[in-house]
Amino acid sequence: MQFLKIVGVCVLAAIIYGIVHDQITARICVEYFTVFHPPILGGTQSPTLLAFGWGVIATWWVGVLLGIPLAVIARVGSWPRLAASDLFPMIGTLLIVMAICASVSGVAGYYRGVVPPQLRELIPAELERRFLADWWAHNASYGSGFLGGMVLWVVALRKRVKASRLELKEE
Repeated sequence: MQFLKIVGVCVLAAIIYGIVHDQITARICVEYFTVFHPPILGGTQSPTLLAFGWGVIATWWVGVLLGIPLAVIARVGSWPRLAASDLFPMIGTLLIVMAICASVSGVAGYYRGVVPPQLRELIPAELERRFLADWWAHNASYGSGFLGGMVLWVVALRKRVKASRLELKEE
């Protein structure tokens, strides 16, 4: 049961992060979602609906990719097992780090980014800076999430190894 809880927590955390992230970026440049992505929800232009839709569509699978290996690392084998509740602080920290990376990258994209030539025709010139802020923020969230997820795996493994060593010393 804990195995599924860990995967579920990771999926839920990814979706919540995605929705909150997209609620912000959809208000910075809704065209990131309406021009750069295929239409969803009947082709709505509502930033709120787009953020909810894409917040789920674009992140649930990231939670699965993080959660299954994390659950295996936390639960499989003879070392002391970690429960979902043991992993909450690490997952929360990862989400905060991702938000910081997204914010910093979004600002960098706004000031330093360049729209690729193939997108120039799709994005109005007056929206290029805001589009780039969104694009860089989204890429930073994915990148820091994947790297941070791997760090989470290592930290979880180290916690189990440490707990195992403590058990051996107590015997």
